[in-house]
Amino acid sequence: MATIQDIFREHAPAYLETYGERMPRNHRRVIDSILSCRTSACGMAVYECAGCGKYHHIFRSCGNRHCPTCQNQKALDWMDRQLGRQVPGTYFMITFTVPEEIRGFFRSRQGVAYDALFKASSEAMKTLAADARFIGGDVPGFFGVLHTWGRTLNYHPHIHYVVTGGAWSRADNAWHPSRPCFYVPNKALSRIYRAKFRDLMRDAGMSRLIDPAVFRDGWNVNIQPVGAAEQSIRYLSHYVFKVAISDHRIVDAAEGTVTFSYKKTKSRRTRYMKLDAGDFMSRFLQHSLPPGFMKVRYYGFMHPCSGVPLEKVRTSIEMMHGFDVVVSEAPREVREKTRPICPDCGGELMYRCTVLPHQIPGYRGSG
Repeated sequence: MATIQDIFREHAPAYLETYGERMPRNHRRVIDSILSCRTSACGMAVYECAGCGKYHHIFRSCGNRHCPTCQNQKALDWMDRQLGRQVPGTYFMITFTVPEEIRGFFRSRQGVAYDALFKASSEAMKTLAADARFIGGDVPGFFGVLHTWGRTLNYHPHIHYVVTGGAWSRADNAWHPSRPCFYVPNKALSRIYRAKFRDLMRDAGMSRLIDPAVFRDGWNVNIQPVGAAEQSIRYLSHYVFKVAISDHRIVDAAEGTVTFSYKKTKSRRTRYMKLDAGDFMSRFLQHSLPPGFMKVRYYGFMHPCSGVPLEKVRTSIEMMHGFDVVVSEAPREVREKTRPICPDCGGELMYRCTVLPHQIPGYRGSG
């Protein structure tokens, strides 16, 4: 079965020849990383078998966050950390999207647009959470994950937030819970979010680049109560450190085309899309984030600099409910980090050293 790396190895030269001069710099870096991953260009790690004493040389991965083969362990580690940070009570999944008419602006100015999307949506939630009619706490707790793709690799920027059902109030130094199935009013949240984004674009001097009609209609915001946070965290962990498409969805790559599988929302039926290889790579690369951009962000008491310790919030909630409300105790998978195993005798491989690319005989760098 073909992999993303196979597709780029075969078709990247033609793609670079066509778009090289016009290509964003981060797209070129992603291509270089995918092509070099687990090859001599990344160097190698040397292991010695504790059983038979044989040495094994394993090419290192590129570590690029857009490479489909490098991020699995990071996702598992992130999920475990977030599961350990849950507080008792109801959680909500709140998703902020942008109108289709403005997606072209987002694609061409990703750094500014994504930052504004985070700021406008998070500030809108804080505004309504502080309102005594709904929650009445000025320090809510939530984190958000930016996604930029749909199931067919189309460009669809949106943020998923996992939000605790309540907020801490500095005024009375107490926890204010939300209603079990209601966080804040959806329509009001949508209006405030839209207005804050519009104001951010005005302050950045970019209003002229956006059709004013975009700000006349509501922007889609979805609020869903999800019970304990565990299910949402497990769902998001598949996206935090993964890319728009994984190798297992590649069905075929032949004769200059790529076929991959997908499923529509709320459907179990597997469908297939066939694209020209160049179009496939273009769709893949458009989801490359700007250098240094943080796609996961923490707010309120979930942020380490909030001034309200997470344990203080957790204890307050437990005392409020007489310790009857607890964090979900669903079993977690046990994942021990094990050393690789010798393919000859089954002995444990012990790390000895790393060989840099220029130290590998016969290696020829890009320069």
